[in-house]
Amino acid sequence: MPILAPYGTWRSPISADAVARAGIRLSSVTIDSGDVYWLEGRPHEAGRYVLVRRDAVGRVVDVTPPGTNVRTRVHEYGGGFYLVSRDFVLYTEFTDQRMYRLPRNPTRGAKAMPTPITPPGPWRYADGVMHPHRPLLVCVREDHVSRDAEPVNSIVAVPLDRGESPGEVVVGGHDFYAYPRFSPDGSRLLWIAWRHPRMPWEGTELWVADVLPAGGVANARHVAGGATESIFQPGWSPDGTVYFVSDQSGWWNLYRERGGSIEAVCPANAEFGHPLWQFGMSTWACADPSRIVVTYGRRGRWRLATIDTGTGRLVDVPAAVEPGTALVADATHAVFVGHRPLAPDAVVRVELETGAVEVLRLAADATIDTRYLCEPRSIEFPTEDGQVAYGLFYAPRNADYGATARERPPLIVVSHGGPTAAASSALSLGRQYWTSRGFAVVEVDYRGSTGYGRAYREYLNGRWGVVDVTDCLDAARYLVAAGEADSDRLIIRGHSAGGYTTLAALAFHPGVFKAGASYYGVSDLEVLVRDTHKFESRYGDSLIGSYPARRDLYIARSPIHAVNGLDSALILFQGVEDRIVPPSQAQIMADAARANGLPVSLLLFEGEQHGFRRTETIRRSLEAELYFYGVVFGFTPADDLPPIPIDNVNQMRGAR
Repeated sequence: MPILAPYGTWRSPISADAVARAGIRLSSVTIDSGDVYWLEGRPHEAGRYVLVRRDAVGRVVDVTPPGTNVRTRVHEYGGGFYLVSRDFVLYTEFTDQRMYRLPRNPTRGAKAMPTPITPPGPWRYADGVMHPHRPLLVCVREDHVSRDAEPVNSIVAVPLDRGESPGEVVVGGHDFYAYPRFSPDGSRLLWIAWRHPRMPWEGTELWVADVLPAGGVANARHVAGGATESIFQPGWSPDGTVYFVSDQSGWWNLYRERGGSIEAVCPANAEFGHPLWQFGMSTWACADPSRIVVTYGRRGRWRLATIDTGTGRLVDVPAAVEPGTALVADATHAVFVGHRPLAPDAVVRVELETGAVEVLRLAADATIDTRYLCEPRSIEFPTEDGQVAYGLFYAPRNADYGATARERPPLIVVSHGGPTAAASSALSLGRQYWTSRGFAVVEVDYRGSTGYGRAYREYLNGRWGVVDVTDCLDAARYLVAAGEADSDRLIIRGHSAGGYTTLAALAFHPGVFKAGASYYGVSDLEVLVRDTHKFESRYGDSLIGSYPARRDLYIARSPIHAVNGLDSALILFQGVEDRIVPPSQAQIMADAARANGLPVSLLLFEGEQHGFRRTETIRRSLEAELYFYGVVFGFTPADDLPPIPIDNVNQMRGAR
């Protein structure tokens, strides 16, 4: 019989240490000559990224040397860190942002040593591609020449047979670039570009040009896209046809250029693309000249399928795994990082005909008994203005415990980052850490989230800090009314943009949530727009309004200016080296809450940027958050938790 104990006090086998150590981050899959490559972000190695290879006979080895950190800071979010070509691998080293060449198959007995191909300097590199017939790399370069000026982005050509070179600009003039890709014969180059104030999911342009013998380009022509059309992942088929994803219909669908005309390949009310937060994202790959492997999403869930390029027929591949954001394929298989709700992420190879799944690499070796894991339930709930929003709900689950029939669990409302992002059903031990202790969790796909078409995504335009907040409130009220949560123990929690939504909910809607946790969240929108990096420096134009013309809105929606309305306990977590949301944002909010007599705790972490990557940080954050909730709600967690300082803990108003 289960032990009856109050929610929040259940003892769980999912410790904070298990969460921190179990989750290597798998990403950026590539296949080449029978070998599969991917990146592993390793929290237990100070969060560094390692390039890993699995050869045709199943041997898995680290490709990059010990101490190497394969990561670029272009756009700060990076992506497109490495590429595999013929006899070598090229990658960007995080510590100096230079590109290095590493032999794929060193001479027997010799140790592969990286050689720099770019010199030291104010340059960052990403999203590279090799010319099919020449020793020539083309990639995106971000030039940080002056601290007082905005970085300059361009597409550059880097020769690999002339020593170190910073590259020569071959395409310039736009504010941003992505996806430079050579045609199969090397005669043409395509790319996408966009300008301030648009983000890549708002408006991008697809261009194609001829490649000159010296490596430059000529006769550039605009193929598709514009201010109100988002182009995602352009590329080439084996016969030289240009394919790309566009949301011109209101959904990210696959298109091609043929005979000078643009035609839809497989029209559908589904998403075949993602917001381009990182370089190198992919949702389609050519299996052969007549068949394309795709991933597509409906209502936040993603599937693997094939499309016949002649008929446009879409056929689902019956794989028991949800594909991530980096797909590669050959004639018989698709390879990607796959997600499952009750098993760790894995690099998988899926047979296209049968859907059979072969696991090449698990994100975690340790397994958790599924009796302690909760599978999500999709919910659809009404909003206060009569529309509909979505989410994933996780009920408390622990095989050893139960609660009395009259008690309802505390509910953690999670606002995802982005804000143009989406909740994921992938197994997260960080999420199960809470549900296995007796907390309910709902991850809200508020209006503005991706995965539901352009109109749903754009509903947040001009309404950031309003619609996302009210949708989170409405999700909580919906679950309280359904008997799934305790109205007196509502918590809101979020990272980055989700941290902003958390702080805005607490500041502008007092009395709903009794506690909040902000991970590197925004408290002052003016400070954000003045201090943030180039990629997001004009994001607020669409989300809020042009700055400084609409400075009034930035002030009105900044939680820092509404701290007098706060009546909730607040804990904040912040990386000291964060360049996206500077640490001053958390400090300002903590100081204001402290001065207002609210229970508040601020934890700063040296060596962390935007998104925690270190084992000790992840462990400490979870334990501190649980300890904080125990103090706020007056229960004693089963865990032996190190205490944290909480200011004004004896002055809580209505938290219990």
